Amino acid sequence: MIELKRISKWVMVGNKPNFILKDINLGIKEGEFVSIMGPSGSGKSSLLNIIGMLDDASEGEYFFLNQAVHGLKEKHRSQLYKQYIGFVFQAYHLIDELTVYENIETPLIYQNIKSSERQAMVADILDRFQIVGKKDLFPTQLSGGQQQLVGIARALIAKPKLLLADEPTGNLNSRQGEEIMDLFKELNKEGVTIIQVTHSEKNAGYGTRIINLLDGRVEL
Repeated sequence: MIELKRISKWVMVGNKPNFILKDINLGIKEGEFVSIMGPSGSGKSSLLNIIGMLDDASEGEYFFLNQAVHGLKEKHRSQLYKQYIGFVFQAYHLIDELTVYENIETPLIYQNIKSSERQAMVADILDRFQIVGKKDLFPTQLSGGQQQLVGIARALIAKPKLLLADEPTGNLNSRQGEEIMDLFKELNKEGVTIIQVTHSEKNAGYGTRIINLLDGRVEL
């Protein structure tokens, strides 16, 4: 599903490149649940952003579903991202001015899905996540756990093949965190490929494979 070949990412400091990622070679198969671990500053989020097409590598090749992402124009890359990838952030990234219902519906509007179809899809996912009673509330009226559930519902609404999660339980208490991780496990069983960045050994254990990063390199 994903193949990274010699991926590096750097920023120029003066005349010298400061490497965030260095020479990453990585393959991820469809149906895997991969945990990326490493200390702060090891390049975990940068790697996730490149896989999620939110950022470009400075060098190297990235293949996603046999498409050469590194050679695609911005428009095509955006289409690929919207069609196949869902992203869950630690900071939720919900839109405060929109209700829970509207937040979840947003990705479907970008995909030009008909209104009646959107209503059915949102109703389904509200039901699945047991947040039907919250649909008219705004994010600020929800607890952290509820906001994260809405964020995950929004990421899943368009039925992505790949779910990327950056410290998805970072702002939650332990019980809420367990509920989110159990949900991820369930989604993975249903066939969604998941890549999560985590500091937590316990959360990493939910995955089928752990990749350790140190100073921008994969530790072998």
